[in-house]
Amino acid sequence: MATVLSVSGSPSVSSRTAKLVRHLDARLIAQGHEVVPLDIRTIPAEALLGADFKHPAIVEATELVERADGIVIATPVYKAAYSGVLKALLDLLPQYALTGKTVLPLATGGSTAHVLAIDYALRPVLSSMGARHIVPGWFTLDKDITVGEDGKVTVAPATAEALGQVVDQFLTALGSVVTFPSATRRLARTLAAPGESPSTSSTRPSARHAESTHQTPQDRPSGDDGNVTTDPRPRARTGRRELAR
Repeated sequence: MATVLSVSGSPSVSSRTAKLVRHLDARLIAQGHEVVPLDIRTIPAEALLGADFKHPAIVEATELVERADGIVIATPVYKAAYSGVLKALLDLLPQYALTGKTVLPLATGGSTAHVLAIDYALRPVLSSMGARHIVPGWFTLDKDITVGEDGKVTVAPATAEALGQVVDQFLTALGSVVTFPSATRRLARTLAAPGESPSTSSTRPSARHAESTHQTPQDRPSGDDGNVTTDPRPRARTGRRELAR
């Protein structure tokens, strides 16, 4: 049995991102793993923005990362990148906090224009922190996540199948990391030369990224004028729907 830290990087109370990752936690628990949830929005803002390394909440978050064998990191996409609260926490963790760990990156957004955010924004940061294996992630459209009045999460069938596959890949990779003890991970971080990451993480792109690179012009999103666009940057509009991720 492995210990998995399940991180939601959304700043919103009514976050679809958080609800999605908690929905996936059940699949991990069903496989016999211990899942520890962490919602970054619950960490005091003064600790995150003030870079208070000694704040109890930051110390606790660091210890949770240290104890985990695998980490699921889910974030909404804002301005073509992962959330600011996630960035703030990652900046406060030790340089090689992810050494020896298997990581599954997930993202949510309102448009497929954000699909590259996992591979071009989040994955390089995780790799620089020494992640042993970053498995292919998945980008989920907001419209594919439905939350009922009772709080129950329903995921569109095709998306649910794809998420199931990436979670299973994560579990497969996680099986080989459980034998990599925390003491060895600490030693690896100690021996890592300044500016050199001990990471042997995967460079494979996210599943939806790989899928998007094979789209035909007819499949790609078009602009308001009907012309095909491959610009991954989001439109300069930030409304309530975006902030609810």
